[in-house]
Amino acid sequence: QVQLVESGGGLVQAGESLKLSCAASKRTFSNYAMGWFRQPPGKEREFVAGISRSGGYTYYRDSVKGRFTISRDNAKNTVYLQMNSLKPEDTAVYYCAAGSTVTAIERAYEYWGQGTQVTVSS
Repeated sequence: QVQLVESGGGLVQAGESLKLSCAASKRTFSNYAMGWFRQPPGKEREFVAGISRSGGYTYYRDSVKGRFTISRDNAKNTVYLQMNSLKPEDTAVYYCAAGSTVTAIERAYEYWGQGTQVTVSS
């Protein structure tokens, strides 16, 4: 069992930045690929970014490419999502997830955090 705890959400204005963190409970954190998902108000949850176990491969949804950066520190059992040039349409609850492979498919991830709210005002 892996417990994931997100932090770093908040209210910002358009154009500003936020950095989300997701801390994992397990020392075998490096055995898992990690993903960030988000659920905008009234919409389905969607994939945002993923990173391989070593951090050598990353994958992003088109709308965040060039603005968001996913990274991980296996020594700290933590994955990050640096979000720059935020837009109102980035407003959502952001979730981190752990799985066996980097994929945009939600059901492929085994463990999920509780989510952190990001609100971007115009």
